[in-house]
Amino acid sequence: MAEAFLTAFRHHPSGVAIITADPGDGPVALTLSSLISISVSPPTVAFSLSDNSSSAAAAKRAETIVVHFARQDDMQLAQLCATSGKDRFGDGVRWERLATGEPYYPQVDLWFRAAVRERFAVPGACIVTAELLEVSSFAHEMQLAETLVYANRRWHGLHPLTGASRVPILLWPDDSATF
Repeated sequence: MAEAFLTAFRHHPSGVAIITADPGDGPVALTLSSLISISVSPPTVAFSLSDNSSSAAAAKRAETIVVHFARQDDMQLAQLCATSGKDRFGDGVRWERLATGEPYYPQVDLWFRAAVRERFAVPGACIVTAELLEVSSFAHEMQLAETLVYANRRWHGLHPLTGASRVPILLWPDDSATF
């Protein structure tokens, strides 16, 4: 069962996000592909942090985080933050602190500052929910063609299909009670 689970999720593309935080003993960063939207009101996200990651252990202690939505141009940064033992805030890495103190990568155009609301321990991981508090000034200028996704242990770009209609596809009849 575990092998089928791993195979299925290796072929299930996910958007790439970088989480930064400072729980009080220095900045941490990690790359994840588990970010999901939970609610628009209040704007809430959730993600999973592995128990095997020292950066995740530190991020779990933070009260606020910055969620960076990685794009194709951010792939090297995403790779850095995904590599164990690398200094994600060292010389040659462009980073700053928000006025509220959280570390962030200003070269990533789309980011949200968020307050951690809940932490749910599960075997081998922790599910974190966070409410979005602040948004980067470039949040409304993002292009779908720039999206970075991760699938089958490789980085990919996400581009619209040629000839794809912008009209939504109805997956059930209008009179259906199934949603």
